[in-house]
Order: sequence, then C-alpha cells, then structure tokens
Amino acid sequence: MTQLIAQRPEPGTPRPFRFPSVVHRDVAGGSVVAADLPGHNLAVATLLLDAGGGRETIGVEGVAEVLAKAIEEGTTTRSAADYAVALESLGTDLSLSVDWDSFSATVQVPVSALPAAVELLAEAVRRPKLDPADVARVRDDEAESLRLYWANPGPRADAVLRADLFGSEVRHGRPLSGDPRSVAGLSVDDVLAFHRSWFSAPGTLLVVGDLSRLDLDALGRAAFAGATEAAAVSGDPFPVVSRPARRIVLVDRPGSVQSTLRLGHTAPHRSHPDYVPMTLGAIVLGGAFTSRLNHLLREVRGYTYGIRAEYGLSRRFGRFVVSAGVQTAVTAPALVDAVGEIARTQAEGVTEPELAVARDWRAGQLSVGLQTPRAYASALSTLVVHDLPDDYHAQLRESLLHATVPSVTDATATHLNPAGLTLVVEGDAEKIRGDLEATDLGEVVPAAI
Repeated sequence: MTQLIAQRPEPGTPRPFRFPSVVHRDVAGGSVVAADLPGHNLAVATLLLDAGGGRETIGVEGVAEVLAKAIEEGTTTRSAADYAVALESLGTDLSLSVDWDSFSATVQVPVSALPAAVELLAEAVRRPKLDPADVARVRDDEAESLRLYWANPGPRADAVLRADLFGSEVRHGRPLSGDPRSVAGLSVDDVLAFHRSWFSAPGTLLVVGDLSRLDLDALGRAAFAGATEAAAVSGDPFPVVSRPARRIVLVDRPGSVQSTLRLGHTAPHRSHPDYVPMTLGAIVLGGAFTSRLNHLLREVRGYTYGIRAEYGLSRRFGRFVVSAGVQTAVTAPALVDAVGEIARTQAEGVTEPELAVARDWRAGQLSVGLQTPRAYASALSTLVVHDLPDDYHAQLRESLLHATVPSVTDATATHLNPAGLTLVVEGDAEKIRGDLEATDLGEVVPAAI
C-alpha cells in the first residue's frame, strides 16, 4: 500500500485590508451609495428605507415584519407565482429584512442583469398587491410562528429585560418583531397604513459591483420610481438612563429544569465614539470562547454550555446584555459569578494578553466578513443608517488593532454598570426564588408578563 504524505502549507503573507471606494449620487429625490468592485461579475442592490421597527407605534408591534412577508405575495401587475418566475429568470430572489432602524430589500445577480433586477425589486416594494386575504393569512401565520417561538425559553426573558430597561410605554421597550398577541391583533388596515406611511419615501439605493459596467443614475431612477415624499427625521439618540440599583425579575416557568438568564443595562447608540473600545471590552468579558465569563461559568464551574456578553446598539439606543442557560440547581451561584465577573471587569479593566486576543479576533473577523458583494452592501448600510464617514470601515480595522489597554479599560469603566443591572431569570420560581433572595444581589420581583 502506498502512503502519501503531504507537507502542511505555510501561511502566506497577509494581504492588506482595503475597503472599496464609495460613490454618492443624488437621483430622482433619493440617494445612491455605491462601492466599486472592479472585475466582479456579481452585483448587489439593496433598497434601504427608514421603515424599521422603530417607526412602529405602540399597539402595532410587528407590523413591519408582517408587511415584509406580505410583499412576497405578488404585485399590482403580477401574481406571486409570476413574480417568482420573473426573479428566477434572472437567477435571483428578493431578500427582505427588518431591524430597528430600517427595512431593506436586496437582489444579487450578474452585473448585466442588475437593471432588470432593480426594476423587479422596486415593483415589489413600491407596488405590492397586498390583497386583504393574503395579508390576513400572512398575519395569522406570523402570529402562530411567534406562539411556537415564545413557547421556548428565552423570548419572554428577552421581552421582560427590554421592558425593564426602556419601559413598555415606548416602542423600543417592546420586542422588535412584536409578540404573539400584538401580531394577532394587527388589522389589514394597520399593514396597509404602514406601507402608505413609510414606503413612499425614495430611501437609499445601495449598489455594489463593477461600477464601470453600471449606470447608477438609471438604477436610482428605477428604484425611486413612484416615491413621492421624504421620510420624517428619526430624531436624536435617547439618553442612557441607568437604574440606581440592581434587581432580579423572575419569570416563572413551572417545571423547567433550566434557568434562562438575561442580565443587562442601557448603553449608548451605535455611532458613539467609544464603539471600538466598548466592543473589545465586551469580547474580553463574554464575546468569545476564551472570554472571562465563559471560562469561569463553563470551564471552571461547569454551570453552562456557554455564556455571552455583548452590546446591541442601534441608531437611537443600545443595551448591554449577558445571555446564558444554566441548570436550575445552580441558578443562584451562576448569577452571583456572572455579576461578580462584570463588576471585576468594570473595576479592573482588561489585560494586554486578553486584549491582544480580542483585537486580533475582531479585526480578523472584520476582514473575513467583508469578502462578498452582499457583505459590502451590508457595510454600506451601516454607513448610511448611522451616518458614518465613507472611510469608516477602512479605518475600523486599524482602530481595532491599535486599541490600547487604557482606552478599553476606560470604556469598560464608563459603560459597564454592574450596580444597575437588571437580572432577568426565567425558570421554576418555586425552586429558585429562595436561593435568589439569599444572594442579596437585589430585590426579587415577579415579571409583569
């Protein structure tokens, strides 16, 4: 038998990271923002509208998600089947997504097919059929999907934390996609009204591809056809309001053999100047497998399969969140250890070896992630939504790699607030309430939902 032995290839010289040049055009009342990828045969177009969850009003939470799904049910000139065939003839599909800040519709096709694909994209977004029967069916399907999702551990804990941090009387104090009750209560008129209110603005067309082979003005005219008015200004970021003392909010889940933990407090918005050191501090604390929280609660204590700490930041608000699932019997000690590690990081900062790992990991993640036209389109969306400079991504990697221990330590001291944490615990209240009260981490109160 012949044995083949191959020598492991040596790593090559790292290539310098370069973000494509960014081009801006004002076209037909809207904006075109493009990134040039010379020689690429694939191109991406994303229509970005200021019509995210933050535009919803209290009582119709989840309407943007229902609208996104209803848009797939055909247009005023094509049935759902005919529209799907038209997309497939170009070798693409229509990707729709909603976050707190925006509604986006994306197509990816060969460069030569991008004009036709943008016309189809605009047809769906500007002129959806929105037949009342289709909208009602989509709403009911979404409500049922949410009912199944909310039967799992986690969604209620997330909702309770969000409501406690921001207040359920404001939109961002409620779940992005709504809850089973809010979505089931949506009327067809709610969905139609949301489309009328927010989809008549031109928005921004993001284009990524070989710009020498694309007519950006023509693409913009196609994307903005039928748009009649600009969206209202979204408003300034909300102030960060810290809770004066910790408290434990207990979400009863009778019979549960695990407890779901959600620890958090409010944080700055996404474009805050401390974004880089905040992010790196969160990675050291709980953003990677080698993090402090994961090492202590998983490797040393054996309380959990994994625990994560991160900042979730949008255009107008943000929050710091720690997430984990632990066995019921160790709920209280796991909570004590997690709070203790957050407090230690806030008080002592980070070390150079920990920061070196976080810097390299996050910078490498950025470089690897920005490899495809879709990834570049997402990066352009970040620039537009958060009003960041064109060279932001080009400078971000260097900012990550050159972050210092003092800057990250200062950011963790400023933005981590262990004394004001809300500690949400979803589990069997009868079994864990006494242990939680004995921790003296804060008052134990029942969840309102």
